[in-house]
Amino acid sequence: MKDRDPIIAGRHPVLEALKNNAPVDKVMFQKGIRGEYEKELRWLCRSRNIPLQVVPKERLGKLYGGNHQGVLAIGTEVIYQSLEHVLPHLYEQGLTPKIVVLDGITDVRNFGAIARSAEVFGIHAIVISAKNGASANSFAVKTSAGALLRIPVCREKSMGEALKLLKTNGITLIGTDLKAKKTIREIDWKQPVAIVLGAEGAGIGSATRQVLDELCIIPQVGQTDSLNVSVAAGIIFYEAAQAV
Repeated sequence: MKDRDPIIAGRHPVLEALKNNAPVDKVMFQKGIRGEYEKELRWLCRSRNIPLQVVPKERLGKLYGGNHQGVLAIGTEVIYQSLEHVLPHLYEQGLTPKIVVLDGITDVRNFGAIARSAEVFGIHAIVISAKNGASANSFAVKTSAGALLRIPVCREKSMGEALKLLKTNGITLIGTDLKAKKTIREIDWKQPVAIVLGAEGAGIGSATRQVLDELCIIPQVGQTDSLNVSVAAGIIFYEAAQAV
């Protein structure tokens, strides 16, 4: 695995990369630059669900020593897919979809570890948010032991719309909560499910929680308040994998 993500520098090279659907994780644009170029760059990023970060010139200089012309595109090995396209494909294959949704998880180590367990236990796709989701950078890919290159990663513009799409396609949304009455052993994992995981500390966001169909908890005997989210994910994925 590479330890450094590829960087595309310069106004024309970045535009060409975006227009030709090159795998780009995010674009960084120098603060204070205005005009037609900025408008086109924002439009391209928005149309491809690519985060655009406005940053000081000094930060660009630290990332790239050459002439960056005020814009850098950070590449990725992961080719993001659309949930709208992935779901029909799963049903066409006769599969019962098992999806994991990461709600507000930004730590790339947790992202990579979750992806690794997801691929091992047969989860069909990972859904993240373009606004506040972890980057599928080289570190995340390395932490996942390459799993992020083998499992569809759907980076969606709106988490609310993604959850709505899942429900429209007959998928039950299941979240985890320490106060839930049901344990993971009482969930019907044979049905199409989306396992929704929230960030450590903050947990599942309030807007997401409102649309969940069920909440469950991992049975615990110790006094530690909760598990690391990637560890919890592995346990839930294992339980779901037993329902065949």
